[in-house]
Amino acid sequence: MALILQGATACSQRDDAPIPLATASPPAPAATHAVSGPKRVVLAFGDSLYAGYGLRPGQSLPDAVRERLRAAAIDATVTNAGVSGDTTADGRRRLAYTLDRLERKPDLVMLGLGGNDVLRQIPPAETRANMEAMLAELDRRGIPVLLTGMMAPPNLGPDYAARVNGIWPELAKKHHAILYPFILDGVLGRRQLMLPDGVHPNAAGVQTIADRVAPLVAGRLKEVPAT
Repeated sequence: MALILQGATACSQRDDAPIPLATASPPAPAATHAVSGPKRVVLAFGDSLYAGYGLRPGQSLPDAVRERLRAAAIDATVTNAGVSGDTTADGRRRLAYTLDRLERKPDLVMLGLGGNDVLRQIPPAETRANMEAMLAELDRRGIPVLLTGMMAPPNLGPDYAARVNGIWPELAKKHHAILYPFILDGVLGRRQLMLPDGVHPNAAGVQTIADRVAPLVAGRLKEVPAT
């Protein structure tokens, strides 16, 4: 499914703005779950689709993923490093800074950037170079990755869409990352799952995305040794 933009505007950071620090997801007020095994740390590094744009605290995708991990008896903390308006260039600028300030190396990074590049029609070569640099940094640090991909809307033309849509599958293969091809799959275009802007999921939409993404996170965590 391709991204349909409905008059959305992206909020970018100034070049001299301080780099935001990641925040650990708060303890959920919902039902508690018995967990076992080693403590796992997941870093959710992305844009507004991770940050929880337009949602109440505790309703973001990292929060929802954390709850599903704990329901699966995985003792996981999911640190939300989503920043609304971030492009892949912004993410590239702050990735090492964010990783260096975590208490320990994460067991997995969820990497979800590119939507704002599409909104601004940034040249796909730039998006690819930024994503490549971030994945190379995570490879260098020995951190496994789950990529949540993006797709371009057909109204931007088949050439642009083809150059954008191939970025995430190709880089996931090159860097041995787990790929969820399109973060808004199953949600975009369903009014009951989207905010009025037509671009961001509402709380119910986030739950739908988490139902699909969390099993991939859980499966990858079971494969990698605890750090």
